[in-house]
Amino acid sequence: GVIYLMKKLVVSLLVMLLFCPLMVKAEDQALIPNAKNGVLMEESTGKIIFEKNKDEKVAVASMTKMVAQILILEAIEKGEIKWTDKVTASSNASSMGGSQIFLSTGEVLTVEEMMKGISMASANDATVAMAEFLKGTEIDFVKEMNKKVKSLGLKNTQFKNCTGLDEEGHYSTAYDMAIIAKELLKHEEILKFSSKYEDYLRVNTPNKFWLVNTNKLVRFYEGADGLKTGHTDAAKYCLAATAKKNDMRLIAIVLGEEVSKVRNSETMALLDYGFNTYQVQIIKKKSDVVKSEKIEKASTKKIEYVPVTDIGILSKKGDVKKKYSYDVKITKNKLPLTKGEVVGKIKIKDGNTVVGEKDITVKKSTKKLSYLTLLRNTVYDIASGNTSIK
Repeated sequence: GVIYLMKKLVVSLLVMLLFCPLMVKAEDQALIPNAKNGVLMEESTGKIIFEKNKDEKVAVASMTKMVAQILILEAIEKGEIKWTDKVTASSNASSMGGSQIFLSTGEVLTVEEMMKGISMASANDATVAMAEFLKGTEIDFVKEMNKKVKSLGLKNTQFKNCTGLDEEGHYSTAYDMAIIAKELLKHEEILKFSSKYEDYLRVNTPNKFWLVNTNKLVRFYEGADGLKTGHTDAAKYCLAATAKKNDMRLIAIVLGEEVSKVRNSETMALLDYGFNTYQVQIIKKKSDVVKSEKIEKASTKKIEYVPVTDIGILSKKGDVKKKYSYDVKITKNKLPLTKGEVVGKIKIKDGNTVVGEKDITVKKSTKKLSYLTLLRNTVYDIASGNTSIK
């Protein structure tokens, strides 16, 4: 009897070992059966909800342009360029085939118009024009793009051009693309471009040009407001999509689809799965002061520290909400302090377990008061009786 039971147990274990991987694969297949690779990520926590061959190096077509967009937005935020700056298309830029806004050599558009072309029409000519505008040559711009992905800790991405046209040694992965999309979304201004379904270029000219977003989800999927499509012979149809509902933003990456319609429907299936299954509980909003202190000779009465972004905890829907505690560590409180710069960390804890960590910044930029201002304040305080001379 014991031997029979042992045999039965061994057979059961073998069946489980044989079929468990298949069961997991079946769930993979059910969501995106036609995609070669895919990832579903919750944006605020960076948690991966779903994956399929997420680290396989593949061609990613125009999704490459997300890195170009990051560099353009960084240059805007640093004040190196302005949206109104004029960009002249070189013969090199205007000779780019594929998706384009049909720039003619010597044509001048603003940075904002070029960004519309890149974001909505996936324009190769506009991307190369911006690369040359920012770094002189496309080659030097591509060096910056590769530097950027390295700084994000990505090891499976390498670019040979700024457009995503098929080229030997130009590749990324579904996972790396999700991290790149997450980085792009830190620059909220991208959504102003990526969420529009239609727009126009060369408005006050005889060549008025109708732009229609290559990403159909922004029109047909509730909450979708970006991010980037792609299509080449090697990459097939690809999409980095993002949508936000009830405080939760998801990033869906789908690569290697044979047909654009299937690419769109499988991306929507991924987003549906995420929104139906998960929720984000916001623990601290980016406007919530998590610590304040007085610093001598500061231009504000007290320094208030806030998270750089909302802090949320990802959980399955229906899981009980808990109370969480938090620790704040300030790593920089030397003046001046600039709003947006990272000055410390906040750790969210469930008992002794750290369940989330975010950077913190200051609510208002604060500079050091000049000697004259300090002197004037002291004189004012004495005159108004706020202080006494000892």
